[in-house]
Amino acid sequence: MIAGQGAQLPETMQAIGFDAPGGPDVLRPETLPLPRLRPDDVLIKVAYAGVNRPDCLQRAGMYPAPKGASPLLGLEVSGEVVAVGTEVPREMIGQFVAALTPGGGYAEYCAAHWQHCLPVPEGMMLSEAAAVPETLFTVWHNLFERGLARDGETALIHGGTSGIGTMAIMLGKAFGLKVIVTCGDTAKCAAATRIGADLAINYRETDYVEAVMAHTEGKGVHVVLDMVSGDYVARNLKCLAEDGRHVTIAVLGGAKADLNMAVVMMKRLTLTGSTLRPRTDGFKAALADEIADNAWPLFADGELSPVMDMTFPLAQAAAAHARMEAGDHIGKIVLEVAKSGDMG
Repeated sequence: MIAGQGAQLPETMQAIGFDAPGGPDVLRPETLPLPRLRPDDVLIKVAYAGVNRPDCLQRAGMYPAPKGASPLLGLEVSGEVVAVGTEVPREMIGQFVAALTPGGGYAEYCAAHWQHCLPVPEGMMLSEAAAVPETLFTVWHNLFERGLARDGETALIHGGTSGIGTMAIMLGKAFGLKVIVTCGDTAKCAAATRIGADLAINYRETDYVEAVMAHTEGKGVHVVLDMVSGDYVARNLKCLAEDGRHVTIAVLGGAKADLNMAVVMMKRLTLTGSTLRPRTDGFKAALADEIADNAWPLFADGELSPVMDMTFPLAQAAAAHARMEAGDHIGKIVLEVAKSGDMG
């Protein structure tokens, strides 16, 4: 049900879908009807869509969409609000927003909960706006809310040049943290240092546990943000200081870990983790409010901006996924859905 719309809308749209799970090459363009709006949704004419690791996992058949979410890939978009549901303020029509979505971003039009949208500030490019929501919401919740990171503490971030990693470096430094990251090669370590990391460790050449303990003079770090899991967890715990917090946000290295719980007891460690996509609309709305108050102003005034890797046309989503899975990217990969001249 649509309460209002800014212009005549088409009946169909171009989107990216796949018939069966597989590699990047299963992705293909398709024509679909526009999304149906719930009462608290907005319809966004998509300018850009961010590409994230969960998109690749969903395409491969390992991360199904939550019940009720669009089966299409895409967890973040930027664009213009062109229609609103019955419970949404009509003045949102015509606004340009960056939105966190439960799916559906790889398309010309995408529905999102109106309270999961952030206004695109003047001067921010729509390509950058699309590269922010998923990583910003994830890092804010896990590093600061679950990880309780505070001014003056030290954080260890794995995957330092990923979208999550680059966002964690920037936010951490903006809020007074010392930031140590791990990266897979010398060039990525140099990039992470330029972004603001205090120490970047090439994990292929150096034992990161030894490097962390040497850098912290044996004290360890206060929080670890980990997307590897598996055998990294036991090593991460060795890096933690007393009363340290270990936050898991992905299990790229395996879902199971072998732990010495005596270490957890002796150091009084906290092990936690989360996944954002299945959380309730109310939770995400509250998180968006906190981000709007605390972190979004840093992007609005230009103090922070996302680290951008490459932009691909929507029709080349397969190439974007191949680049992400090759691990060569530094920062965010985005899909261009509409040319800037087609917006507004």
